[in-house]
Formats: sequence, structure tokens, C-alpha cells
Amino acid sequence: MKILKFGGSSIGSAEKIKNVIEIISQSKKKNQHIAVIVSAFGNTTDELIKISKMAEKGDTSYKKELAQLESKHIDIVKAFIKNKQQDDVIEVFNSTKVELDNVLNGVFLIKELSPKTLDFIMSFGERFSAYIISEILKVQGINSEYLDARNLIKTDDNFGSAKVHIDTTYNNIKKYFESHNHLQIITGFIGSSLNEETTTLGRGGGDYTASIIGSALDAKEIEIWTDVDGFMTADPKKVRKSFSIDSMTYEEAMEMSHFGAKVMHPPTMRPAAEKDIPICIRNTFNPEFKGTVISKEAFPQLPVSGISSIDDIALIRVQGSGMIGIVGISRRLFKCLSKENINIILISQASSEHSICFAVDPHSANKSKKVIEKEFSYEIWNHQVDEVIIERNLSIIAVVGENMRKTPGIAGRLFQALGRNGINVIAIAQGSSERNISVVISKKDGSKALNAIHESFFLSDTKTLNLFIVGTGLIGSTLLRQIKEQSEFLSKERALEINTIAVANIKKMFFGENGIELNKWKERLNSSKESMNLNEYMKRMKELNLPKSVFVDCTASDEVVSYYDDILSSNISIVTPNKRANSASYARYQRLKEKAFKHNVRFLYETNVGAGLPVLSTLSNLLDSGDEILRIETVLSGTLNFIFSSVNKNKKFSEAVFEAKKLGLSEPDPREDLSGLDVERKLLILAREIGLPLEFDDISVESILPEECHKAKSIDDFFIELQKFDDMFELRRLGAEKKNKALRYVGIIENKKAWVSLQEIDDKHPFYSLTGSDNMIVFTTKRYKDSPLVIKGPGAGIEVTAAGVFADIIRIFHN
Repeated sequence: MKILKFGGSSIGSAEKIKNVIEIISQSKKKNQHIAVIVSAFGNTTDELIKISKMAEKGDTSYKKELAQLESKHIDIVKAFIKNKQQDDVIEVFNSTKVELDNVLNGVFLIKELSPKTLDFIMSFGERFSAYIISEILKVQGINSEYLDARNLIKTDDNFGSAKVHIDTTYNNIKKYFESHNHLQIITGFIGSSLNEETTTLGRGGGDYTASIIGSALDAKEIEIWTDVDGFMTADPKKVRKSFSIDSMTYEEAMEMSHFGAKVMHPPTMRPAAEKDIPICIRNTFNPEFKGTVISKEAFPQLPVSGISSIDDIALIRVQGSGMIGIVGISRRLFKCLSKENINIILISQASSEHSICFAVDPHSANKSKKVIEKEFSYEIWNHQVDEVIIERNLSIIAVVGENMRKTPGIAGRLFQALGRNGINVIAIAQGSSERNISVVISKKDGSKALNAIHESFFLSDTKTLNLFIVGTGLIGSTLLRQIKEQSEFLSKERALEINTIAVANIKKMFFGENGIELNKWKERLNSSKESMNLNEYMKRMKELNLPKSVFVDCTASDEVVSYYDDILSSNISIVTPNKRANSASYARYQRLKEKAFKHNVRFLYETNVGAGLPVLSTLSNLLDSGDEILRIETVLSGTLNFIFSSVNKNKKFSEAVFEAKKLGLSEPDPREDLSGLDVERKLLILAREIGLPLEFDDISVESILPEECHKAKSIDDFFIELQKFDDMFELRRLGAEKKNKALRYVGIIENKKAWVSLQEIDDKHPFYSLTGSDNMIVFTTKRYKDSPLVIKGPGAGIEVTAAGVFADIIRIFHN
């Protein structure tokens, strides 16, 4: 005997029922002895509850809702059954419907809806669906009978969640099946009391029905057909990379179900486990997939089988100095809650016995507080117990696995995953079986925590970074192209997946919560209906609350920089070529570094100083290894180096500046480069990186340009003015040339001071041979005193700068 149970999502429409009929037909061919349990069609149970409450309130529109529900059932009949058979089925359906009409009219008239009445009303969902499906199967040539489970499953009168009288029920089932050989289509979810009153087995009770019947008949297997590929490693709606679990033990499945995995009703496992009957979770819409097998033993098995969650709980905290060492506190606490039928989801107690906290459904929180304060009124009055505290908007994440107890480091891995993503743990619970570790966290962090934990346990070989990019100009667009071109290599060779979640420019922004296809980002952004709004962008980024989030600022905007504090405080790393944050006040520079450290995120800005050159990382390595910086000499402007190395007797200074602009080596307004402001910012950042608390005004800067050039109203006017001073620059070049020297714009840090000036460099100095847009940094340290450490390479250019930003992003992956 095999038991097949189909959930409401599997039979929600005529098209879906076709799949079910095919599955039943194929299963009957393979195994002649099967029985089928069905839930109500689609959302019928929810609709019946809604209609009942409308009737209770005296809302006459309940009749319209009921008519629509009845029409849905009739439409399914008409889709499969024709001619006189159709009329006969509809006639039986209508006669049953009269019962429902009458009881709802009674609720409407007396405006009262008892649990007993609601159970009776809800029973019609399964009674309708099981009868209709049995008749459809007859039309398909399969001998089937409609079986109302109320005739077999006997319960107490705890309406809404009745307890089954197992022995009586098992005897009824055995006797019935001994005399009925046709395929039985059985109502799930419902039973009846010893007084023949309709009861329900609790939401999800259809699975329980299948397990009870399977156990009574010593079935070979119980198949639960639903709309997912079995138990998943995590909720696929929250964790995109979750996948199905091949096999689980009964205990693991029970733990997963208890903590929010809605694949199966938790009591389902008990009858099957007692008879060692495997339960197979299958997908009605993917019947070829083998699904998840739940049995006594599961092979092969990872230490952690899955991650489950309860989205919304309240935490009740009872504490006080009068609790320490006092016998009976816990007994009194949980006894008073039990008397009021308050279900406790999780318990945690400190070893000091100073406090006990436990989780309950949020709707029970206020009641719990009143009950506890009444029980401990004397202790509260006497200040031995404090006022009971309720913490709301919390979630529970549970890591479940049979082999957890045999694997050291599971807890460490769990808390490391949470800590690295800035998720605070409010309470912890672990049973002595070590099959489950549960943590209470803020509800807003639920999805982030699930993804972070899932990646840690199931995708340890693959890491994901989620990027939020502002600025899609030359650097930003080049960065996106580089990520696209390198993504396959990073995935295969480095086990790194980079998801670009959002892009924005000065006009528009676009969010793709599951990642933006990088070959379409321009189209997505250009067609976006969302205007760029930095406040809204930051709000959305924080609300998404994704693990390993990285904000990439590819602008030169002070406004964007003003959000850095808040971004880091939200546990989001920052990567940027924007120098404005680190060259502002020293206090701000320090604050950003401290925020990153406090919130365990990265603030990386390698490109602030040398574009794609490893200047800051090299400097950090020197300092971390105990070296002492004596002197730093720099040529930090690729633009200025290009200009001064290009000027000769055949090329005037103004011509070299114009060429730099044309090649894209300078800022749109070359005065920004020629003013020395950019070099000053870079030198200031370098000085701060070696611990000098310098401010912008502490750096002495020699301006290259005459005042007239600075005052020019436009760029064209600037070049006209610049040409007037070509002779002046030529004289200075010739003066250096006669001494066999070259002009270089040099920044120096020494003796806790920093300055920038145009210097004449002799042929013995490394700067002398610099050409093009190369930068050079010379570190003279205690270890590199006789032969200074030299870093040389392109100091300007879109490709190298974007590559430097890309390298910083990958550096976060290695953190």
C-alpha cells in the first residue's frame, strides 16, 4: 500500500488537477494498492474562514464571496465531466452546499462563530474537493470512491486542533479498507469527535491524515505532493540559492517543520516514524524529481541539513536578583503559562539564574506578561523580580542537522557568519541532542541572516558579494564592463559571484533585487522610471539588508560622501575612488575608519592615491610588519607627469595641457589638475595613512598656474590665457635642461610635514626617467633606507582606476 497526499496548491485549478490525475494514474499502474488524501482546492480553507467571519459580523456580502467559491468548484466539474454525469455530480455538490448555506445563515443571524461551528464550515473544503476528484477519476476510467475521513478518524472535542484517538482510529481504518477495494479519495484535515461532531486536526492537518492512514495500513511509503521540490536547505523565497535535500531523518524534518519550514505539518512525522514508514516529499509540478525522503536514517548526510526560521516572534524576559538560587521559579513560570494555553517556542536561561527569556507568538505576548506579573506579583512588589519585558519584531533562525553533534565548530561557524554581516544575536538556545541551534535576531535581519548562514554551510566554496553602484560615468561603466568580462573566471577559479543589485547616475536609479544582468545594465537604467534620489537609494539599500553588501561610490560628489557614516553603520562596506571623504577633516577620516572597524566592514580606497597602483596596501603592509616610514616622495599626478614629460622645444606647455585633456588624462577642466589640488588630496591621505593628523591647510602647495588662468571664465578662455604664459614655462624648462635636470611636480612627506612643489630632478633620481602618465612613489624606511622601495606605474586612466576599484571589491571577498 502507498499513500498519496495532494496539498491545496497542487489542485488549485483544472490545469493543476490534470497533473494530479496523471500522477495518480501512473502510480496506480506501478502499484495497484494506493489511497489518495486531498486538501481543499487552492485557498478554499482561507476563503471559508473569511466568509465565516464576514457572516459573523452581519456583512451580507459574504453571500457574494460564497457564490464565487461555489462557482470555482462548479467550473472544475465542468472542465472534466460532461453530459448527464456532470448534472449528477453538480446535483450532489449542490445538496452538500445547502448544508453550508444553512450554517452560514445561522452564523449571520446570531452573529456568533464558535470554534465548533468554524470546524464544521472548514470541513466543506475537503469534502467538496475529495468528492469532485473521485468523480473525475471515474470519468478517466479509474474505479474510485469518495471517503469522508470523519467516518474513520476519531478525535477529542478540542475544536480547531483536535487530538486523534489513535487506537479507535486505526481499527476503523483497517476495517474499512478490508471491505473496500476501489481507490479511496479521502478528505484530509478533518475528523469527528466521539459524539460525531466535525473536528479539524490543525492547519496542515492533511499531511497528518496521510500519516495516520499510512500508519494504520502499514503502508510501504507516504508521498506528500506539494509545490516545491521537497524540503529545501532554506526558504527559497528568501534564499535564492537554496536547493532540495535528498534525505532527512524524522527528527530533522520535525525540527525543520517546527521552525517554520511549511513543507509539512510537524505532527505528521509521529505516526510514520512509529512504524518506520518513509515519507517522500514530491513536487506535483516537477513529478520526475525524486524530492526528499524522510526516514529513520538519512544517507549521505551533511552536518547541517537545513536552515529554518520563524519570521515573527516576541521575546519575554523575566529577570531579577530574587531569582538567583531560588528553587521553583522555572516551575511556577511555565506552569502559569501552561494554564493559559500559551505555547512557548524557545527557552533560554543564563547560568547565573538571574534571567529567563522565552519566545512566544506575538499575539500571546501581552497575555504572557499579565499572567507572569500576576503569578509573581509579590516578588515584583518586593523588587525581587523586575517588570516583565517584551521585545517585539524578532525572528528565530534554526540550524538543523542530525550530524551536528558529531562535527566540531558548527556553532562557531554560525556565529561567525552572523557577526561578519553585522547581525546581533539576542538569545540562543541549543538542545542537549545538539540537533538544533536556534538564535533570536531582529526581524529586519531575517533574510540577511538566512542567506549568510546558508552561504557559510552550503556554499562554503562560493561567496557572493552584492554591489550597489553610484556613478556610471567613465570609471563606473568601465568597472561594470570589467566585472562582466571577469565574472566567469571569478566564479570558476575563485568561487566568487558578484551580484550588481543597483546602479545609479545623476538622473536615474535602478534596483534588481536578484542581480542585474551586466550586458543590460544601461538599458535597465535608461528605461527606469525611478529618478535618482540619494535618500531613497540609501533607504532601499539598507532595507534590502543583503549579506556581504558593498557600496561603490564612483563619483566625485561631496553629497554622496555625506552618507558614508550611515552606510558603514548599517554594516555595509564601502569601496571608492572618491578622495573627498579621506581628504576632508582629520576627525571625519578617523570617524569613518572607526565606524568600519566597529561594524566589522571594510572601507577601501586604494585608488585615492595611485589609481591602480598598490600604494596604500603596500604602505599598510610595511607598517603592520613593524617598519618605520622615514620619507615618502611622490609623483602622484599622471596628468601633470604627462604634461611635464611631453613639453620640449617643439611642444609648448599649453599644447601639452590640451593634449592631456584630449586623451582623457586630465579632468574636464584641466585647472583642477594644474592647481595641485588633486596632488594635495592624495598626499594628505598618504600622510594620514602613516598616522600624521594633518589637515588640508597643513600642506604647502606651489601653484603652477598664474592667477589669470585660474580666473578664466570658461575652459576655452583658460587655454587662451595659458598660451600667454608658454614662454614663462619654456624658460623654466630650459633652465632645468641646462643643468641636465627634468621638471617634476613632487609631493614629499618627511619629519611630520608634507609639501608639494615643482622641482628640478637630476638624472640620479628615479623620478627623472618618468614618462607619460606614470606615477611613482618612493618609500624610504628603516628597512628600505639604502635602497628605497619604489612603486611605479600608470597613475591616470580609466581602465587602471576601474581595475583598482575592482581589486578593492575582490579584497572584501577575501576578508
